[in-house]
Amino acid sequence: MTEPDRADAEVLPRGDAPDDGPRRSRVRPVVRSGVRSGVRGGVPLPLLLPALVGLAFLLLPLLALLVRAPWRGLPDLLTSTEVWQALQLSLVCATAATGVSLVLGVPLAWLLARTDFPGRGFVRALVTLPLVLPPVVGGVALLLALGRNGVVGQSLDAWFGITLPFTTAGVVVAETFVAMPFLVISVEGTLRAADPRYEEAAATLGASRFTAFRRVTLPLIAPGIAAGAVLAWARALGEFGATITFAGNFPGRTQTMPLAVYLALQSDPDAAIALSLVLLVVSIAVLAGLRDRWMTGVS
Repeated sequence: MTEPDRADAEVLPRGDAPDDGPRRSRVRPVVRSGVRSGVRGGVPLPLLLPALVGLAFLLLPLLALLVRAPWRGLPDLLTSTEVWQALQLSLVCATAATGVSLVLGVPLAWLLARTDFPGRGFVRALVTLPLVLPPVVGGVALLLALGRNGVVGQSLDAWFGITLPFTTAGVVVAETFVAMPFLVISVEGTLRAADPRYEEAAATLGASRFTAFRRVTLPLIAPGIAAGAVLAWARALGEFGATITFAGNFPGRTQTMPLAVYLALQSDPDAAIALSLVLLVVSIAVLAGLRDRWMTGVS
């Protein structure tokens, strides 16, 4: 007899037990047996078939990438100068974009989660807009705002001599634009789940709001910040549309891994597959690490 069955047997009323009102022991076996019967009965066919089709739809392209990969020539393809330049640029720009997202996104998430001001819902909608906005449209918007003739870019060029489009800094700007909302959403959700009474207790002890945030709130929401940073980094690493629109595709300067894949697909499909495998491995590693370290509490 298993432990759950033994526990159920212990709460069952005995035949000679007096009837002293409603028997609560009957409720628990019914609920537990219902759960066990749902597991043992299997998944209903109308749900199983679409689930399997959806799983195959998501896995088939990845399996095709693995099947058609040029495994014999893979070392030569991955050791070429162009690949290493694109990979190095991608890692540097994605890390820089994540750093900018942390500096700007964590205070923005705190503002949305801890303060109440008119139009907060509208501001939250604007913050999350890059999540649903086509990346190419985001690149065009960045050009109109930060280009040499843009709303802000013409002042940057005239006053400070700063030009962002078609530069490495432009890659960082484009990746930050599309990646920072992931960080803001993650940190805001963590802040809403954190108990604000710790901050109030720090305030009663004489700490300022910034000191309470630095000494109390940040340690509490560190897992959410880490998870958001990883998601932002992965999103920045795979950015394509906004980058090619705002920063162009110049090898060694603005050509990141996704752009190198797109360019290689037109002339050397094997190189495109090899670069895609690198991005696939990095994405799987990021998701696996995120799941194991910071998402176990919600699984």
